[in-house]
Amino acid sequence: MITYYDDRSVQVTSTAVRVDGRSYKLADITMIWHRRGTRSWRVLVGRGAIGAALAGPLVAAVLGIGVAVWLHRSPTVTIAIVGASVLVGLAVGPVADFLFEHLDRSYARGSRQLEMWARWRGQPVRLLRTGDALRFGQIYRAVQRAVEHSQPAHPVTRR
Repeated sequence: MITYYDDRSVQVTSTAVRVDGRSYKLADITMIWHRRGTRSWRVLVGRGAIGAALAGPLVAAVLGIGVAVWLHRSPTVTIAIVGASVLVGLAVGPVADFLFEHLDRSYARGSRQLEMWARWRGQPVRLLRTGDALRFGQIYRAVQRAVEHSQPAHPVTRR
């Protein structure tokens, strides 16, 4: 028996697909396909918040420099305001790596619910529903490979 994918809730082997305790024999699967749901506003707002957190200190620094020049104060006050503004702008540096990592993970997970369907014993069955695009892609490809290797006589139809 070959294992194509295995995690806490999904196992894809050369004989069956097991999802949340339910088992589907590969010999009974004739077709697999996927569907994408609508975008999640929660995910998009989260990405926007990360972008604002990255841009906020830089915008504050530019505004501080603009205010320092606009006030026409003594050179000491102007230098102090510009220095403080630059420090605020530099504050984004240590946090940027952390925020970019979260932004990258957000894109890897995706912003839609994804569903994997199969024609099992002649009936359409939803095998999986998840919002994690990376995991979904791994599982979908594993199921494709398993079905293709288990039924070489007649290839799987994808739509």
